[in-house]
Amino acid sequence: MAQRFGGAHSPGSSPPIAGKRAQKGRTRANLLPIAALPLLFTAFGGGPVALALNLSAFAAIAFAAWLTREGLEAEDAYAARTISRRPVIPRKLLGSLFIGVGVGMATFDGGLINGVLYGVIAAALHAFSFGLDPMSNKNVEGVDNFQSDRVAKAVDEAEKHLSAMLDAIKTSGDRVMIARVEKFQATARTMFRSIEKDPRDLTAARRYLGVYLLGAKDATTKFSELYARTRDQEARDDYTALLDDLEAGFTTKTDKLLSDDRTDLDIEIDVLRDRLQREGIRPE
Repeated sequence: MAQRFGGAHSPGSSPPIAGKRAQKGRTRANLLPIAALPLLFTAFGGGPVALALNLSAFAAIAFAAWLTREGLEAEDAYAARTISRRPVIPRKLLGSLFIGVGVGMATFDGGLINGVLYGVIAAALHAFSFGLDPMSNKNVEGVDNFQSDRVAKAVDEAEKHLSAMLDAIKTSGDRVMIARVEKFQATARTMFRSIEKDPRDLTAARRYLGVYLLGAKDATTKFSELYARTRDQEARDDYTALLDDLEAGFTTKTDKLLSDDRTDLDIEIDVLRDRLQREGIRPE
């Protein structure tokens, strides 16, 4: 019996606002290429070596900014889940490396030693400012790695379907429908958190994470393409009804999973009480 635990990232508690932490980091990461813009102006007029160094330095810093943003988003997703695998690619760490390379090349004209020192300092400051990537998998206590890995993979695939849904509906240009899909995403993620809390629920909910979300993604893509061209109100109403049905289905299934878990707990408590009574132990 998987025991349910509380905590900041446990289902049933107030979840972190998706993107809030990463958004703050992305704002700072977006400033990195802007700070490197002078390299583009000084690249010309100093000869081929200066041109190559400055352009390469700017490219390295811009790439570091992109890696940092991606790393912050991956960390945000990691923090929001009860069960999560560490990012396969340590993007923020690589971002620090490329920042160091970029700054080193930008300051290379002051000498090799100066370039190396400035690069090391820049990499260290980047790591201090943005932190390191998650370096370990996050599991629920009492759940083995095999079960955790199965849940993590299933949730990862389900999240891809949700992301594809949101990307597709954005092409429709309808802000109301975009908000409606985001609301459905929140409902689906409530089920994800429930499954992460008790991985035994994965088998019962696998169709929801796979077949139903895949169908929802395909329906969203077709609706968005049609609605962007025709603004067909009937199609919009039909799609809204589909989202209502999906949301109701996910909510009902999540409630049932929680209810089944409560029933299992009650049965286990009754069995333990009967065993204690047979042993002649009575509560005082």
